Amino acid sequence: MIAAGAFPLIAGFSLALLVVLTIYIIGKRIAPKGSGAGGAKTDPYACGEDMPAEETQMNLERFLIFALFFLVFDVTAFMMATSYFTLGVLPIIYVSVIIVGVAALILSRGKA
Repeated sequence: MIAAGAFPLIAGFSLALLVVLTIYIIGKRIAPKGSGAGGAKTDPYACGEDMPAEETQMNLERFLIFALFFLVFDVTAFMMATSYFTLGVLPIIYVSVIIVGVAALILSRGKA
């Protein structure tokens, strides 16, 4: 049995699904049809220019250092937001942990 409180949720979901399907069907009917000629416009680049396949190399070490900096500053923002009204030594401990983390990242970046 469905609970009485679940009926509005089921009705809302059904209505949203009906609206989405209606928009999809109308969009499919009024969308321009492709010519299917297979010309240059179907190439990977819309301009039709053939681009040479080349390997992209990513500097993984640089990416990881950037990710670590982001993580440290993200955690910093969270710790500062949660310790804003805290009295005592806890904010001082948070700030010292942040300083040690940033210093370690800066020192490790200089060695690479």
